[in-house]
Amino acid sequence: MNNAVNDGARAGVWSATGFRPRSRSGTRPGADAGPGAGSPSGTPGGTDGDTRDGETWSGSWVAERLGVELVGDEGLGELLGLALRRNPKRAHLLVSHVLGKHIPQSPAVVYGYGFALGLRVRDLLGEDEARRAVVLGYAETATGLGHSVADGVGLAPCLHSTRRPVDGVARAGGFEESHSHATSHLLLPENPDLLADDGPLVLVDDEFSTGNTILNTIRDLHERYPRDRYVIVALVDMRSAADLGRLEDFAREISARVDLVTAASGTVRLPEGVLEKGQALVARYESATEASVQEAQEAQGAPGRPALRVELGWPEGIPDGGRHGFTPEHRVRLEGVLPAMAARIAEALPSGARRVLVLGFEELMYAPLRLAVALEKLTDAEVRYSTTTRSPVLAVDDPGYAIRTRLVFPAHDNPADGPGERYAYNVAGAGFDAVVAVVDSAADTPELHAPDGLLARLAAHTPSVLLAVVPSYAPERPSAEPPTERPSMLPEPLRGPDFSSYAPDEVGWLLRDLSDTRLEAPTEEREEAIQSGGAHYAESLPVEYQPSEAYQELFHNALAVSATRIAQAVGVVTETVLAERSPRPGSVVLVSLARAGTPVGILMRRWAQHRHGLDLAHYAVSIVRGRGIDTNALRWLAAHHDPADVVFVDGWTGKGAITRELAQAIEEFETSDGITGFDPEIAVLADPGSCVRTYGTREDFLIPSACLNSTVSGLISRTVLRADLVGEHDYHGAKFYRELAATDVSVAFLDAVSDRFDSVDDAVDAQVKELLATDRSPTWEGWAAVERISEEYGIHDVNLVKPGVGEATRVLLRRVPWKILARAGAGADLDHVRLLAEQRGVPVEEVAELPYTCVGLIHPKYTRGATGADGKAVTV
Repeated sequence: MNNAVNDGARAGVWSATGFRPRSRSGTRPGADAGPGAGSPSGTPGGTDGDTRDGETWSGSWVAERLGVELVGDEGLGELLGLALRRNPKRAHLLVSHVLGKHIPQSPAVVYGYGFALGLRVRDLLGEDEARRAVVLGYAETATGLGHSVADGVGLAPCLHSTRRPVDGVARAGGFEESHSHATSHLLLPENPDLLADDGPLVLVDDEFSTGNTILNTIRDLHERYPRDRYVIVALVDMRSAADLGRLEDFAREISARVDLVTAASGTVRLPEGVLEKGQALVARYESATEASVQEAQEAQGAPGRPALRVELGWPEGIPDGGRHGFTPEHRVRLEGVLPAMAARIAEALPSGARRVLVLGFEELMYAPLRLAVALEKLTDAEVRYSTTTRSPVLAVDDPGYAIRTRLVFPAHDNPADGPGERYAYNVAGAGFDAVVAVVDSAADTPELHAPDGLLARLAAHTPSVLLAVVPSYAPERPSAEPPTERPSMLPEPLRGPDFSSYAPDEVGWLLRDLSDTRLEAPTEEREEAIQSGGAHYAESLPVEYQPSEAYQELFHNALAVSATRIAQAVGVVTETVLAERSPRPGSVVLVSLARAGTPVGILMRRWAQHRHGLDLAHYAVSIVRGRGIDTNALRWLAAHHDPADVVFVDGWTGKGAITRELAQAIEEFETSDGITGFDPEIAVLADPGSCVRTYGTREDFLIPSACLNSTVSGLISRTVLRADLVGEHDYHGAKFYRELAATDVSVAFLDAVSDRFDSVDDAVDAQVKELLATDRSPTWEGWAAVERISEEYGIHDVNLVKPGVGEATRVLLRRVPWKILARAGAGADLDHVRLLAEQRGVPVEEVAELPYTCVGLIHPKYTRGATGADGKAVTV
């Protein structure tokens, strides 16, 4: 791993009292700024953001009140100020003076920083490797920065993540940004092969702090498209001392080179309790800010003149940005037409305008930036550039605070996550003679032009508002080609007793029978094969665990104790499903996710018969992490049932990985096959992670079917997906372990639970009535808890944390366990866990406040392949 740095920076501490030089010892110097950048400027109110001697640093207000300090390069405070977030996950916000997001800045400075970083990447890679590279920027703040870096590299296409789904474009990946207020990112390249090459991947973000977002992205993409080299680019490297070694460890983990290129470096010193203090400070000042904003907006009165529309003449075929990919050829074409488009803007500016803002729109940062750079060259006016944003930040009108003013307006691009507030910072009171709002055509809506919309808000603070609309790029749909030839009839479902120990009417398995194929390997051998880089976890099977007599006795005792509780949960989840499918509950088709979901699907089918006399269809299908659901199984279901009648069923949720996997797989299937109607919502028996709306309980308790493997799942193995065994027109495979019939308790488990149905009827009715009247929206508490545990225990990989009794049991049965975390005072629900841990020599650590009854931690020596998540395992 190479951390590309510059050796000449003076280091110091930026605090409420200004800059204090400190010893070079222990510092992490950064690189020089972009070409011709000079000192950043352009904070609101017409004052400069420079932090030269005698001037106020734009982080001093926060530093004074919270005790926060920036420690690092001498120029760090000129690049960054501080503000307070309206976000429960992180108190402070590093506000860049050179990003062009929150603070209006010279467009030449903004573009120059990114371009200079791109030049350094090109020098680092060499021309041949730079030509094979792809640059990936992060939405929304680093979309323009990523483009600018790609321009500096010169030879590489650019793509940026997006929070805007686009019909007809399949996802090439996605990831979560844990600290953000809006976390889901999509990768939607028009060319599906854009990320598939093995050339260097250059990942660009505005800051590199914990590294979680970028490293999680690399992990996800490395499993799909492995490569030998990654380059991380950021304006500032703000890692703490605890995070400094993670990049080197990560590079060894994935057996790839990872370089880091930054313009400056340092870290943030956070005193004890800063989050709580920050939230209290936001609450104190927010009410006053809201009152002043409301007063100002009410004082506007009737809307002023409508915005003057400027016809740019944007050429057809040039994308508005990198949402679907932007090639070097696109850049060359854009360079040729920028002067003419900027001239049209200049001609429309009011006579005598001396201070002009070009205001971009959320992810649309690059096109407005390039227009602003060209306009700056054409006019004598002082041109500044910034963009609107989703991020809620406290505004305080103080020279020592980075966000001086805030305009609030409704979203105007029909966002997928629903309506909400949007913001423009440091525009009000900044003395602009004209503001040029640049949006894409998807955002040129009635909401934009409404009395409370962005254009009206701008008109209250500047004499002239211009509107320039860039056509939203729509990827060309593939020409109508004959579909890939498929067999006219997919095989009928497998049924017992020929496949599984379940009765033939209980479930039909949409699987291929691989019972005669040797697929098992001892745990250590299996992990070694995966670590070699040539195997996926779904290409082999672990050796089936053979329970001892003591463990079998624990299973039966646990079943006797928990059968009633499970029966009630089965009734609740089934009644919820039937109520939501009224008035046609009998049309429900249960589709369980093999194999943990299959016993639950059978029990739900039995409940529907018990209470309503319904004979529901039930099938089991395979879903593989990282490779999605079995699309041939979906095709068979669509040919025999209405997809809208299908209800997917699973046993329990942990952190919600399968929930996300299914949602993405269904969306990709709709795009590839044109078959719509499947609802990716999963109904589960237990939802301790709060990942779904339809559940029997959110308690984390022992479900005995989690205690064993095939011998409680109809003697069926985990599903298998391997190219030499599963062809294009085959279902995913699985094995039927007939030889384990003597120890099979699959039907005994089902009977023990269904025998309790009569005793829980009243309790089920009461609970369902209550649930249907409440908000059951997922909170994803489990995901948040897993992230916290991953960091607290120094694992730094959520895939190695398996929350809940069921998942912890799986860790002990077929993974490489490191330790088990048990909630203090947990009783009989964990007896089997304690026994398994004792047999495997795994410590059980009691934790006072644990959101789950227990959590299994995979040994940090291994990665996701060993955990069964979705990829190759490599040793650290």
